[in-house]
Amino acid sequence: MRVDVLTIFPEYLAPLDLSLVGKARSAGILDVRVHDLRDWTLDRHRTVDDTPFGGGAGMVMRPDVWGRALDEVLGLERVVDASAASVDPVAAPARLLIPTPSGTPLDQRTAEALARESHLVIACGRYEGIDARVAEHYRRVADEHESVSVSEFSLGDYVLNGGEVAALVLIEAVARLLPGVVGNPRSLDEESHGSSGLLEYGVYTKPPTWRGLDVPEVLLSGHHARIERWRRDEALRRTAERRPEILERADPGAFDPHDHDLLSSWGWTTGPGGPRRPGEADQGSSAG
Repeated sequence: MRVDVLTIFPEYLAPLDLSLVGKARSAGILDVRVHDLRDWTLDRHRTVDDTPFGGGAGMVMRPDVWGRALDEVLGLERVVDASAASVDPVAAPARLLIPTPSGTPLDQRTAEALARESHLVIACGRYEGIDARVAEHYRRVADEHESVSVSEFSLGDYVLNGGEVAALVLIEAVARLLPGVVGNPRSLDEESHGSSGLLEYGVYTKPPTWRGLDVPEVLLSGHHARIERWRRDEALRRTAERRPEILERADPGAFDPHDHDLLSSWGWTTGPGGPRRPGEADQGSSAG
């Protein structure tokens, strides 16, 4: 997989040389290229922003600078005709990703989908953001050509100073799903938000007793079936307590009879519409 990151602070992406992502880069599994957006400016001050039309605080990143940068990195060739500039793709399919607080929240399913892409391009905005015409333009290109697609994403309901943190998060979330990056692929299934859709159970190691707290006895039993059942129960308990909305979104067919009994013992309703937390009516029968 190739990942291009465009930013005015290339040094911010230095952590990508560390840990599993750094090893994946060294092994050739992941090709990350960090670009300084200012390399596509045309003035001696290397200006990337200007005042917002309509007034207001802050500065807005210029679309002309972003356009030159993205055309090149996305592998697009600009063809100018008598009416306006148009863009024809000349390279392999690429996904343009724009971090923004107004984007779709990044989740594990999105990371899994992006891990199947061959080329990601992340545009890191700063100040008040990137001129809205940039996303609009490349969506128009995407509508006309299958070789480009555009997504705006968010890490959560809060605002950061720039998109670099979001780029780091996205790259790590995606890279660890690539074959050969994580040593034991099975761990990807068992972790929080993995294939089970649940939060991960608690994990323990030596010593078996620490500051008056003991490792659960079942984990010391050597009985693999009991251990697997305990872990599943713990995953259900944690999810029900900490992220009940995950259980409510889950596929009703993903729960076995023991799961249903356990959830019922906690006051959950386990009808055909899937689990519903205590105090909430089963919404399955009201679906049109």
